[in-house]
Amino acid sequence: MIGKTTEFRGRLLKWYALHRRDLPWRPSPDAPRDVRVDAYHVLVSELMLQQTQVATVIPYYRRFLERFPTAQSLAAAEEQEVLRFWQGLGYYSRARNLHRAAKMVASELKDNFPNTAQLLRDLPGVGRYTAGAVASIAFDEPAPIVDGNVARVLARVDRIEKTLDAPDVRAHLWERAAELVVGERPGDFNSAMMELGATVCVPRGPKCLVCPVAKHCEARAAGVQGKLPLPKKRAATPLLRRDVICVIHKGKWLIEQRPAKGRWASMWQFVTVEANGKKPRAGDVIGGEVKGLKRLGLVTHGLTHRRYEFEVYGCERSGRGAKVKGERVWVGLDELAKYPLPGPHLKVAEMLRKNLTKRI
Repeated sequence: MIGKTTEFRGRLLKWYALHRRDLPWRPSPDAPRDVRVDAYHVLVSELMLQQTQVATVIPYYRRFLERFPTAQSLAAAEEQEVLRFWQGLGYYSRARNLHRAAKMVASELKDNFPNTAQLLRDLPGVGRYTAGAVASIAFDEPAPIVDGNVARVLARVDRIEKTLDAPDVRAHLWERAAELVVGERPGDFNSAMMELGATVCVPRGPKCLVCPVAKHCEARAAGVQGKLPLPKKRAATPLLRRDVICVIHKGKWLIEQRPAKGRWASMWQFVTVEANGKKPRAGDVIGGEVKGLKRLGLVTHGLTHRRYEFEVYGCERSGRGAKVKGERVWVGLDELAKYPLPGPHLKVAEMLRKNLTKRI
């Protein structure tokens, strides 16, 4: 890095005070500097922001804290309700870990929220980055953080011409973050580093002309800031295909609960099976007679390491009764809000609403 660490920190903190975004998990810009955000609120925001953009998180964050304003209120809730309030954010293990962490705070820790990065890492789902963010922002501990934004800033400032997933590079990034965070207002400094990466030192077309620490950047001095960090080698993303069978009986649709472990654990879905390239035998799948099986459309869904295609079919339950086995229930579309559904099945529900006036 070109220049002194103290000058780098000073320039960045001054810029942050003037240009930071007003986000609901941050203190008001007019609040005194010694005002701290509730640690539980910081934890909620950090877990929500993993793999999710800020604009998407804001309404979920507000709605979640309106229902669960404290760790104690979250600990007292049922998992199904917690999943409903997380519904649409994806990566539901985050919600389960947050729920477990709240229970740990309320019971084992007797409502004493961990106040150091080391203690925070004992909470379920809290790794080194999240612990550092909560400890620095809520408790003013000079704990380092390295997320995607911070890693990109450091890679350019130090002109790191390797991929960031290399073990020696990861170690270097954490060492540099630990050096830089030491000083006044560590929480604001960490927030400023993330803000700089999110708004100025962006992946493509970094805005060096308005960067407060441009003079400290070795990549810019060498004219290679647009080429760094080097892209990682990406493995091929597998495509998984599923058939979704939407069965209606007297205005009710059949849904089932997923297994307690695995992707979308314990959430609800329309009856789903692996696709085999042929039209599904709906009667065999639901254990009863059906009629009028018709393809309704295709729902696609992308995750970090895999993609899904859901062929959606509609049909009507025929024969006597509508008894179902296992974790399946009949519900109206207006009742689905009571059941946490994965993102793809929210799209399926919307598809059904649009087809309500049509004969399946």
